[in-house]
Amino acid sequence: MQPHLLLVGLGFSGLAIARDALAAGWRVTATARDPARVAAPGGTAVIPFAEAAPALRAATHLAVTAPPGEEGDPVLAAHRAALDAAPLRWIGYLSTTGVYGDRGGAWVDETTEPAPAQPRSRRRREAERAWEAFAGRAAVDLFRCAGIYGPGRSVLDDLRAGTARRTVLPGHAFGRIHRDDIARAVLAAAANPPPPGLRVLHLSDDEPAESAAVTEGAARLLGLEPPPAIPFEEARATMSPMALSFWSENRRVANGRTKAALGIAWRYPTWREGLAAILAEGG
Repeated sequence: MQPHLLLVGLGFSGLAIARDALAAGWRVTATARDPARVAAPGGTAVIPFAEAAPALRAATHLAVTAPPGEEGDPVLAAHRAALDAAPLRWIGYLSTTGVYGDRGGAWVDETTEPAPAQPRSRRRREAERAWEAFAGRAAVDLFRCAGIYGPGRSVLDDLRAGTARRTVLPGHAFGRIHRDDIARAVLAAAANPPPPGLRVLHLSDDEPAESAAVTEGAARLLGLEPPPAIPFEEARATMSPMALSFWSENRRVANGRTKAALGIAWRYPTWREGLAAILAEGG
């Protein structure tokens, strides 16, 4: 039986998941608020999100990339009855490492208890809990993603646009994950799901790095002078509330259990390989 993946959300990561699933021979249906405005990979059946109930009842696998809103997870809010009747073998929910909150630079692994502090991270954790309720009848994978980058969405673009900043805060590291490694992990999990139950998987590269170091390295790749170094205490005065919330938390995200469970290594184990590949591909 051909596996049928229903993908909720055709954004930056969703498009890559759809592309890889089609290449692997999956039947792919994806939802969009307005299908006419989506450039989906050829072979993807794109349907309005509001009309997803029949597809849910036919899907064997479900991947959710849509974030929760003030009213909670949009899929559960709109399609709970269809979900309860769906013959799903596997559910993958793309969440965020933000559910761990600030750890003062310490490492977290897949067994660490969440402690979200930001409102958006608390909403993510509530959505995770809602999806966990399905673990009694399907394999449920919570993919906690670090900062997502890829072609058209990286510090290379910021440097070219003249908007990149080199903010220096020694000891403060961010995890990152290339869009294509997200797709690789999601497809590896969906293709060989464990028995019904819950897994936490970390989609974060092998080397959490300071933002300033990544900006400097990206500038070297482009043959540009890096932006001037700005101490964090000086830079914070002009940061948006969203940016300040990111900088207020410091954690390093381990991924060893995830790679062992899925039997994969990252295509781009650090930002160096990821940015070099983006540049080589013309991005």
